[in-house]
Amino acid sequence: MNVTIILWVLAGILIFFLLWIWSSYNAFIEGRNRVKTDYADVDVQIKRRASLIDNLASVVREYAKHEGSTFAEVAKARSAVQNAKSPKESASADNFLTSTLKSLFAVTEAYPKLLASENYKQLTAQLEQTENQIAVYRETYNQTVLRYNTSLQIFPNLLAAKLFGFSEQELFEVESLIDTEVKL
Repeated sequence: MNVTIILWVLAGILIFFLLWIWSSYNAFIEGRNRVKTDYADVDVQIKRRASLIDNLASVVREYAKHEGSTFAEVAKARSAVQNAKSPKESASADNFLTSTLKSLFAVTEAYPKLLASENYKQLTAQLEQTENQIAVYRETYNQTVLRYNTSLQIFPNLLAAKLFGFSEQELFEVESLIDTEVKL
């Protein structure tokens, strides 16, 4: 009778362990997929922003044809955004794009007719809206990454995470907001 009880207890422990492993694995998959989805949201908005900046540069180019270096930098920054493959690369490209946007706005200040044009106003309004969306999506992404990384680090989840090879995800970090903020 003692052997039967011991076998039932061991079977219960084994079933509990297997259910815990199964549950942990599924939670990690769900968390990792949520991180990927939230990153895709940020990435879409950054690419939209790059496209808007490119359109804005085209409008400005009509007024300031001699500002070739600024437009070359905008094109280079847009290319960096399009080629970014990770949150770290995206953040770096986004920072570069922000600095080129500052240069572009500096050029526009010399052209009052440009500032008054309806096309310019519409593009800057869309750009401002996109900037706000990027901030919201970036915050959501970073919160999701924080929850996911925390779930991988807490005991006993860290044992299951290591067993299945789950690893921490990168936060989407930008340079100091004071340095990168653009006034639209």
